[in-house]
Amino acid sequence: MPTEVNLSPKKTLGYHVVRSIVWSLWSALFRPIIEGEENIPATGPIVIAPVHRSNVDFAVAIFVTPRKTFFMAKDSLWKVPVLRWLISTMGAFPVKRGTADRDSLEKARSILRDGQPLVLFPEGTRQSGPEVAELHMGAAFVALHTGAQIVPVGIAGTEDVMPKGAKFPRPHRISIVVGAPISVPQAEGRVPRSDIQATTEQLRVALQSAQDRANELLA
Repeated sequence: MPTEVNLSPKKTLGYHVVRSIVWSLWSALFRPIIEGEENIPATGPIVIAPVHRSNVDFAVAIFVTPRKTFFMAKDSLWKVPVLRWLISTMGAFPVKRGTADRDSLEKARSILRDGQPLVLFPEGTRQSGPEVAELHMGAAFVALHTGAQIVPVGIAGTEDVMPKGAKFPRPHRISIVVGAPISVPQAEGRVPRSDIQATTEQLRVALQSAQDRANELLA
């Protein structure tokens, strides 16, 4: 299956148009409450690590940083030509779910080595409820390999916007809380598994704190 992947940090005309449309639509539908956006570094490589409760979660990055962000999306989305162009324009690249997709992992590391922001959901697939699920170690792995900071992001309300099984989003207020960035040293050579596990646990604690605060804002 051919894919279209645009990993350039350049903001094309198509990017500006799509971002503006998504920003306007999301703002009208979700009336977002945003806290902590100053925690997103203005420069340098970062892993933006949000919770994952809905298919609309990928778009919250446009509310917290003006920087062009890149993110993984399941490869089946590239089967639809218009959608393929849309998400590629916004910085998406395909990942084969349920497999050790080394090509996608290398793309992620390449983006960070180039000093760009990467959105990576550490919970993996969509979860439910206020508790952060067990985290995958991918965010810690790529951060330690590249020296990127990890930014935890709590999101509340998107599960009501577009729950599992829903085909279209519906109006509902959401809240987004950006936690303080987690700095990690760039590893030289092989990264010890113990370092990856320790960083993942640090992220889990920070992510739960951000998620608790996001839930409070909607209470």
